[in-house]
Amino acid sequence: MAEHDHKLIHAFGALAELGQEVTNKNSFQETIRTSLHLLSGALGIMRGAVARYSRFGHELNMLAVRSLGDDFPLSLTLTPEDERQFLSCGLHPIEIRDAQVLPFFQIYDVSFGGRRLELFVPLVVRDEIVGAIFLGEKATGLPYTNYEKDIICAMGHHIGVAIAQRNLMAEIERQADENRRLFDEMRSTYNDTVKAFAAAIDCKDKYTEGHSVRVGRFSEIIASELGWGKEETEGAAVGGYLHDVGKLTVERRIINAPYRINAKESAELNKHPVVGYEILQPIHHPYADVPLAAKYHHERVDGRGYPDGLYDREIPYVAKIVTLADSFDAMTTDRPYKARRPAKEVIDDMRMNSGKQFAPEIVTAFLGGLLRELTGEARDRRFRRLLGRDYMEAEGLAGKIRATLNEMKPTTPMTYVAAAGIGDRPIH
Repeated sequence: MAEHDHKLIHAFGALAELGQEVTNKNSFQETIRTSLHLLSGALGIMRGAVARYSRFGHELNMLAVRSLGDDFPLSLTLTPEDERQFLSCGLHPIEIRDAQVLPFFQIYDVSFGGRRLELFVPLVVRDEIVGAIFLGEKATGLPYTNYEKDIICAMGHHIGVAIAQRNLMAEIERQADENRRLFDEMRSTYNDTVKAFAAAIDCKDKYTEGHSVRVGRFSEIIASELGWGKEETEGAAVGGYLHDVGKLTVERRIINAPYRINAKESAELNKHPVVGYEILQPIHHPYADVPLAAKYHHERVDGRGYPDGLYDREIPYVAKIVTLADSFDAMTTDRPYKARRPAKEVIDDMRMNSGKQFAPEIVTAFLGGLLRELTGEARDRRFRRLLGRDYMEAEGLAGKIRATLNEMKPTTPMTYVAAAGIGDRPIH
């Protein structure tokens, strides 16, 4: 076999291996090191390097270096003139000794000459510089032939595509990170706006200051105790924060009446769930059930609530959560016509109305969370911050909750959604 034919077969073998290497799912750095090894081996090249171009820093950063010494610069700056010339040249080898007119070769003349580098190959893919290959002398000491330069271009194209793919993936990941950051910022802004709006709702009612904010936080606690995911829990919290938005249209004298309001005033006040739904429905919320939480937070599982008298499973589940949060806050805060009820009375009320006003598994989850904080199993002090230390430390409260939980069934024939994490086992 002629020597030329032998070199041709060897070169195409290396080219095939390089193509396979580029398409494998190896690490990017390993792919580039292997590519340089295959290129050098195919043509008997003594030394070389592969660099990636940073268009932001206008520099070539070394990805793989072979036999160039530890003091070879790992980052090489390009001037705008260098970039124009390399783009104009395209993916073709440049004889370094003949390219001294360009600033790039003048600046790094000592480094290139000291390592006996002979060829510089700009890696141009789709009219964009993505990197470069530096090649030193061959083991034979002979100059590069046109045939060898064609092989270098073919293999350089594979290496350039690998770098371009890596750049594309990095850009996609950067954009994904940016989108996630923007989404988090938007969600944070939305949640902050909701809380501010809840505070504004509460400003209209001087007797229940902070009610909407507390209902939002109690709803969040319940959803987390039920084992809901982060977004679902945030949705329940938002439903709680905005559940009384319809009260903005109710006369202030009715809301602030220092007495138990009459039937006519009560009918006017009872319109607020539907009004709240009409206010919230046109808004594009990140959580779908927010308007429904406002509309149905006065429904009861026994069908005796309002505005539609829905029965158990007809009630959106988030509304059941807000119902309990709303009632619990009403029982544990002072109102103009009644004082705050003792904690044990509130527990009794929740037990007696479980399966009537409240979904039993939601009551169970709520009390389970309260008990875990009282016993120190949960240390986040969520209830203490809302109810106050004195209220939480009522004598015998933990025992009362244990007894209640052991007495209760987490579900009834009316309610089919099981409470997460709390079953029929006794609570100790």
